[in-house]
Amino acid sequence: MQHVMQSADLKKAVVDSLSNPSEDIARSVLSAAGVDPNSIEKSISTATGLVAYDLQAPAKNLFPAATPIRNRLPRVGGGVGAATNWKTITGLSGSGFDSIGWVPEGQRAGQMNYVAADRAALYRTIGEEDSATFEAINAGKSFEDVQATMSIRLLQKTMLKEEMALLGGNNSLALGAPAAPTLAAAGTGASLPAATYSVIVVALSIEGFKHSSLAGGVATTKTVTGADGKTFTLNGGSSNRSANATQAVTSGQTLAATVAPVVGAVGYAWFVGLAGAEKLEAITTINSAVFAAPLAGTGQPASAVSADCSTNATAFDGLLTTALKAGSGAYVKSLSAGAAGVGTTLTASGRGSVNEIDDMLQAMWDASQVSPTVLYVNSQQLRNITDKCLSTGTSSLLQYYQAPADGGYQMTASGMIDFYYNPFLLDGGVKIPIKIHPNLPPGTILGWCEDLPLQYQNSETPNVAEVKVRQDYYQIDWPITTRQRQKGVYAEETLAVYAPFAVGVITNIAKG
Repeated sequence: MQHVMQSADLKKAVVDSLSNPSEDIARSVLSAAGVDPNSIEKSISTATGLVAYDLQAPAKNLFPAATPIRNRLPRVGGGVGAATNWKTITGLSGSGFDSIGWVPEGQRAGQMNYVAADRAALYRTIGEEDSATFEAINAGKSFEDVQATMSIRLLQKTMLKEEMALLGGNNSLALGAPAAPTLAAAGTGASLPAATYSVIVVALSIEGFKHSSLAGGVATTKTVTGADGKTFTLNGGSSNRSANATQAVTSGQTLAATVAPVVGAVGYAWFVGLAGAEKLEAITTINSAVFAAPLAGTGQPASAVSADCSTNATAFDGLLTTALKAGSGAYVKSLSAGAAGVGTTLTASGRGSVNEIDDMLQAMWDASQVSPTVLYVNSQQLRNITDKCLSTGTSSLLQYYQAPADGGYQMTASGMIDFYYNPFLLDGGVKIPIKIHPNLPPGTILGWCEDLPLQYQNSETPNVAEVKVRQDYYQIDWPITTRQRQKGVYAEETLAVYAPFAVGVITNIAKG
């Protein structure tokens, strides 16, 4: 009955509109037909959606792909077998008194001795994989060559992983477990609630520091499912947890924690709470931390860290790891703990340099007669070095130039130290470039001598360190087993550091 009435109403509205056409009657017709008159537009506009889509091709790759060490290291082919091996002669010991060569007339000198050792570096494989469905390949036509760009990005990601391996890969330097931290409570005005707190600390290698965060927790292990369906486990670069230490804190006091530096660590993760309920509350690049505000209480529980996950059996040792290992002969300096949470900063020499860097340069000359050819730093340390070199008393080193045409002066605001001068060389000093490395954490400086000086004549060591390659980058286009193209990019290589004494490291540097 209702449908019949609507049809009658519609017929009447149409008749009325024909006899007296007007907008109101047309709206009546639409309303009678059950159509909202306001939904009908008088003309087509961009809001209608009948427009073209202006998509710029190809996709814009807005991700950094900086690999400074990979770019500087020589790549040498010809590798075979499971490892590259070499012999080193690190010293000549003369007969009699080592540096006294007098021989009586007509007699012969005694025979000298050699300090020799065998060295080896195992070849390891690095790689990354990706895939694209046939639909994605076909849909991308006229936008970008999906397979080609996939190959480029695969190579870039492989190189980024390789850069981290060359800097801080860790096969042999286990962090173990730190000693229990030393705690103290002092001061007034803090908002940390009164309680007896328990503190546990975990040391982080450069890999562990990069992959750990307050939100994500300390990197321990990760199981990776390969494109072939098989699984393997990677260690994230963290030590085992320390034993806990406890400290009573009264209202208004600050809790301070300090741990003995761990060789190989560039950072420390701090778990705080009531005994048995400690959770991750801070990650620092010095060996101490302070807690003055109420704890978040939402971090990773300390129980999640139950083993030393600092090394990987399928890795090779990077430059930093090679230098930090015991017996390397490299210069390694960990700054003193200083005040908890504050640490020890770089110090100005008063003559436009930094005492700690001067000490490293002098020690490397005194021990091995070498000098770094590049200094890698974090952005924090670059700023700190600049501040120390242009500290009070050395401001006269900053020059400005007067413009003779108008009598005024011109000066560029800000600036950074570009080179660091090393006077400790046989035939005069050398300027060492200071470069930021994207993966080097705050608190660490790495100095590296890329070429041995002239006094190492006939050393048979053209490169202090090199990437020895058994098979350089190669791409595998896997057989089609499903409707997608699968690709992998791999390299089989190792880092051979022939002269580890030509590397210097300063760690545990506080900001400031």
